[in-house]
Amino acid sequence: MEATKDQRIWQVVLAIPKGKVASYGQVADMAGLGRQARYIGRALGKLPEGHKVPWYRVIRSNGQIAFPEGSSTFERQKCLLEQEGVVVVEGRVKMSQFRWQP
Repeated sequence: MEATKDQRIWQVVLAIPKGKVASYGQVADMAGLGRQARYIGRALGKLPEGHKVPWYRVIRSNGQIAFPEGSSTFERQKCLLEQEGVVVVEGRVKMSQFRWQP
């Protein structure tokens, strides 16, 4: 059952288009998990090596990158978002501009 839940999350994240972001809560809702936003990060952390899931397109609902600023993962996520045209200012994305509206 756990793998199915993770796979549903990964499928939602795969649907986020380049240049857009979604919040953990939005992904949880779209995966049919209600208010389990915290689980989304754990599921993304379980991605197998060599995956194609754009995990970096998932951020906090306030537009903030969830990793500690200055950490290697923070910098990687910021760089990947910026490569897709998402503007990151002081660790934050303007959700009104970049939020995915399926």
